[in-house]
Amino acid sequence: MFAPMRTAKDFFAPLAVGAPAPLREIPARPSRAIHFFDPGNPKMAAKVPDMVGKVDVLLGNLEDAVKAENKEIAREGLVKIGQETNFGPTQFWTRINSLDSPWILDDLTTLVPAIGDKLDVIMVPKVQGAEDIHYVDRILAQLEAKAGITKPILIHAILETARGVANVEEICAASPRMQGLSLGPADLAADRRMKTTRVGGGHPGYLVRQDPPAIDGGGWAYDAERTHYQQDLWHYTIARMVDACAMHGIYPYYGPFGDIKDTVACEDQFRNAFLLGCVGAWSLHPVQIGIANQVFSPSVEDVKHARRVIAAMGDGTGAVMLDGKMEDDASVKQCKVMVSLAEELAAIDPDLKAKYDAITLD
Repeated sequence: MFAPMRTAKDFFAPLAVGAPAPLREIPARPSRAIHFFDPGNPKMAAKVPDMVGKVDVLLGNLEDAVKAENKEIAREGLVKIGQETNFGPTQFWTRINSLDSPWILDDLTTLVPAIGDKLDVIMVPKVQGAEDIHYVDRILAQLEAKAGITKPILIHAILETARGVANVEEICAASPRMQGLSLGPADLAADRRMKTTRVGGGHPGYLVRQDPPAIDGGGWAYDAERTHYQQDLWHYTIARMVDACAMHGIYPYYGPFGDIKDTVACEDQFRNAFLLGCVGAWSLHPVQIGIANQVFSPSVEDVKHARRVIAAMGDGTGAVMLDGKMEDDASVKQCKVMVSLAEELAAIDPDLKAKYDAITLD
């Protein structure tokens, strides 16, 4: 396929006269939990000011969970919240309607002039390829220029289609506005024709089973009870998403975990994503905020070990033995990822700061 020519200078030039210059690097702002709320729901809207500082990201949702007849109410509610709330250390995001919907243009042309100076990130659902990002990118630049906004609003894409996953690298590279990607397991499962009706998480039918035990004299006891292990339906997609994001200097997130009451499985799924490289996950209920904040924060034990390795390695060259294990320059790189994340989180989370500051390298 022929790729159109575009120079590096063009890539970092504003797409509209008067629009802010694109960022050269996406800032590493803690975003362990992206907490969704319906801005058209008065009860939810009333809770937003009290959640500032208690969650890394507050996201006003305008898409799937909002009924068609409530779209304008939700949009107006989001504008009101944005204008009246001081978000302090908490990021303010929104998820707009899909690009093939009748509400998308009104979402952008209403939100950017009214609260574009407050919005950190616009989440775009069902992104299929780079062309979707280019479309939003150009409109945002024009609206920013018209409104006199001095800081570019960033774009976050949701992977919810097979085509989007197939094009994940070009989506990440589509614009300097790209902040990150989220896995959208429910829509993706439907698009792939996967046989699950769950919103995220595993499935008891997706498993591996222990081999049958041998029978004395030869053969196998196929009807014997055998241990089986449930597998992760989303491992491949998350790993591919993490690689694409890492390559382009943006951030991967696990999406929703639909079973609000199963906090144990939610924690397991979030931890899998964290270990693979994700920086956060969606929160659909306040109970999931605490789970995400815990899981996506390095443990005191991990931070202590990382600091010990860095201290023992000195200038980072060569190798040392620590607690019976070999540590070398690759170990230092891994440990610096952990320590850097701990420092970023300590800057906004007093409880974590106290725990990390109390670490002694004995």
